[in-house]
Amino acid sequence: MRYMIINKADADSEAGKFPAPEVGAAVGKVVEDLSKAGVLLFAEGVHRSALGARVKVDDGRRTVTDGPFAETKELIGGVIVVEVRSRDEAVEWAARLAEALHGEVEVRRVVEEADFDPSSDLYRS
Repeated sequence: MRYMIINKADADSEAGKFPAPEVGAAVGKVVEDLSKAGVLLFAEGVHRSALGARVKVDDGRRTVTDGPFAETKELIGGVIVVEVRSRDEAVEWAARLAEALHGEVEVRRVVEEADFDPSSDLYRS
């Protein structure tokens, strides 16, 4: 199963500041360990929202809103995608990343083609 581990942007990342060297080293260690464990598919940070845009299409009409965006707690700072055996394993890796970041991360399962089958776990509560 593939899981996305999402770390949130904060005021510093939105100001274009890179993390403190010790935080960068700790995150780098987690990514290195993910790679050594053979579960890392990719890990990427994203630039601040001031360099981005939001695109909406309504009745064929496109609206583009340039960043920055006000709600930093809703913004993504980076993602790591892993392929693991279970949600619990993804949560364990996410906990290591959260500890390295001194913050909170989110874990979400990536939708697979098999998930569209009505007999899949997604259709069970």
